[in-house]
Amino acid sequence: MPTLGNAPDPQPVTGELTVSTASLDDWHQVAQWAADEEWNPGRGDTACFHPTDPAGFFIGRRAGQTVSAVSVVNYSDAYAFLGYYLVHPDHRRQGLGLATWRAAFPHAGARTVGLDAVPAQQDTYRRAGFAPAYETIRYAGRPTGPGTPAPGVVPVTRAHLDALADYDRRCFPADRRAFVTRWLTAPGHTALAYLRDGAIAGYGVLRPARTGHRIGPLFADTTAAAEALFDALAASADPADEIFLDVPGPRHAAHTLVTSRGLTPRSQTVRMYTGPVPPAEHERTFGVTSLELG
Repeated sequence: MPTLGNAPDPQPVTGELTVSTASLDDWHQVAQWAADEEWNPGRGDTACFHPTDPAGFFIGRRAGQTVSAVSVVNYSDAYAFLGYYLVHPDHRRQGLGLATWRAAFPHAGARTVGLDAVPAQQDTYRRAGFAPAYETIRYAGRPTGPGTPAPGVVPVTRAHLDALADYDRRCFPADRRAFVTRWLTAPGHTALAYLRDGAIAGYGVLRPARTGHRIGPLFADTTAAAEALFDALAASADPADEIFLDVPGPRHAAHTLVTSRGLTPRSQTVRMYTGPVPPAEHERTFGVTSLELG
């Protein structure tokens, strides 16, 4: 299991740091930190993700004050995802983030761990045993494109939930059935499916974020299905709002889709893993669910 034993620790931790699992209420504060860092999390993300692995969200406290955080969410016996690696700005450069990481990372056990790193942190994660796989580009803008919904796109109902969870498992390295149900039915989320001959051939979700709206995931069998879903989701948002979508680098058709709709690159991250990734049909990914939580 990788550790950060060789990572630089700029200064020793001053004072006693206590690392513990975070409650749902605790994590709302961390989500606000992420918003302050302009990560633009969805407004309902915490309520959807935290129940996936309540023991996988960690905060560091010093003198009773929350100063650091990291999530290590176990999705299956083989796969986990690390995110929200944060230290409050008032408490940085004291080794608190590294100490929190070291306390939290064993939660992953022997699982392969994925994360999305900002380019400047790649070397730090390499020393921790992570290897880069590909870049992910965040696109944003006010979409242009077809104004009428394409055939095949339908609102998600409870009758679709089991089939959508099965479809999601084909696209993601673990079965996250309970999460998918929460994500599709959360207040404020717009969930659409693409049907071909009555069967699921793709789905997407639009959710309100701190700025504008984010689409994620956007999974589809074909580019035409992804285009239809994107256009319908974008049309459901306020035209004045920007739409954000995170596209894996290898998915050239996805980049072509969003640029054809007027979105432009805003930032990039690097997907990294500690080991072999459980199989998934990545060719169906036109947009990831969340850079923070996979």
